[in-house]
Amino acid sequence: MRTILRSAIAAILLGCAALPARAEMPKDTLVQAYRIDDIITLDPAEVFEFSTTEYINQVYDRLIYYNAQDPANFLPGIAESWTVADDGKSYTFKIRDGVRFHSGNPLTAEDAAYSLRRAIKLNLSPAFIVGQFGLTAENVDAMVTAPDARTLVFKTDKAYAPSFVLNCLSATVSSVVDSKVVEANAKDGDFGHAWLNTHSAGSGPYELGGWKPNESLVMNRFDDYWRGKPGFKRIFFRHVLDPTSQLLLLQKGDVDIARGLTGEQLESLKSNPDVTVQEVPRGTLWYLSMNTQTEPLKKVEVRQALKNLIDYQGMADSFMKGLAVPHENFLPKGFLGALDDMPFKLDVDKARQLLAQGGYPNGFKVSIDVPNGSPYLEMAQSMQATFAKAGVELQIIASDDKQQTSKVRSRKYQTAIGRWGPDYQDPHTNAQNFGMNLDNGENPPMKTTAWRTAWDIPELTKQTEAAVLETDTARRQAMYADLQRQIRDTGPYAFMFQQVEAVAARKNVQGLVWGPGTENDFFWQGKKE
Repeated sequence: MRTILRSAIAAILLGCAALPARAEMPKDTLVQAYRIDDIITLDPAEVFEFSTTEYINQVYDRLIYYNAQDPANFLPGIAESWTVADDGKSYTFKIRDGVRFHSGNPLTAEDAAYSLRRAIKLNLSPAFIVGQFGLTAENVDAMVTAPDARTLVFKTDKAYAPSFVLNCLSATVSSVVDSKVVEANAKDGDFGHAWLNTHSAGSGPYELGGWKPNESLVMNRFDDYWRGKPGFKRIFFRHVLDPTSQLLLLQKGDVDIARGLTGEQLESLKSNPDVTVQEVPRGTLWYLSMNTQTEPLKKVEVRQALKNLIDYQGMADSFMKGLAVPHENFLPKGFLGALDDMPFKLDVDKARQLLAQGGYPNGFKVSIDVPNGSPYLEMAQSMQATFAKAGVELQIIASDDKQQTSKVRSRKYQTAIGRWGPDYQDPHTNAQNFGMNLDNGENPPMKTTAWRTAWDIPELTKQTEAAVLETDTARRQAMYADLQRQIRDTGPYAFMFQQVEAVAARKNVQGLVWGPGTENDFFWQGKKE
């Protein structure tokens, strides 16, 4: 039996799909079949993808955490307490004593300050989350300070709503890195970025064991974790793209968790006594992104036509069943100001009228970039069929998640299926992404999705900036409702679904925490009965 177990683990490390029949995983090992081809980096200052934000949770600690059960409050992390100055522009965090990094180095306020400064100075994709408080590479050393080993002071340029600031500081970009280890591996002033792409320097319950792109991600237990010894000795994220392969591996016991099953497969598991299926409400949205650099898509009428050529309900009732619910606004249900009205539906006649008004009565040709897997391909194929009813010829371009993401982020696409998860639990996170474009040139301060669609919106940008400064909750809620209507009706996005992630697990897996987003998934208290 031990030989079989060793063989099974070796197969996982190699990303091999052919494992011995019914090779039960060791009780101290958690293996999940998961799509991890979106991984670009493992550096928390750059991580911005779904699978890696989940990885960050297991390997790094943050100052504070979003409380999914009580969104008005926050949970302490390495900051055991915090206060806000009377002027609303200074936050003081008391760093808990006794926390150690995987290296054995003590975690101090200086490490927390270094981590925030490092994120700002590197200025990678998620840096804007903390940078939006007036922090720049030039002033961050003065704005983020550590007066002593247990005190961190974070200053802002304006008096924002405290919940907005704290929500941002609970994002993964605020993860605390071991400054001594990172600096020891820095080269040419890169703050250790090249090294952290493939290494870890955290204080979390696990540390990086190894990463093989498009194959596997392995984490090993940190026995001296300050919250207590983690339950699993090892955690494997195993890249398995095909839902059928995931299902077979789960049924045989070759993996403990499957995260990419279809609605039909999930239904079939209801009669399996060895498997449980948990439906996890997520804040993640699926949407069609339209690059306005593409000539037809510059026209509002054309964009509206495409929104009326999507079979939202048909997809929800078939391959998206059990995975998502229709949702046509940029704020997910559960967020302040979220709308649940759905004005668009499959209406070919209306779409034809709008195409004619936009100057394309006979339709046009356009491409769509999608990740190569379910449910993206099925979505694209559904749209290909319904778009054709109004003369719009849709060419599907499928690639791995990383390639598709890079192409969209550089605006080198025409249309694409996007999947967006909030970076923090405040409505500004999505409003900023879809409703702000500070500079439509090639080197803007923020490359939001609005920028990626080349949507030049100075007035909407001002409205979005005003909403985050509004301190009256009722007025702020009304402002976000108005923004959603404007962006939904005229913008280069067709919001389609809000995710309900179905986690299929072997029944002996217990204690895993699934949050509203992967940045709130935690495994350290997990175990197998």
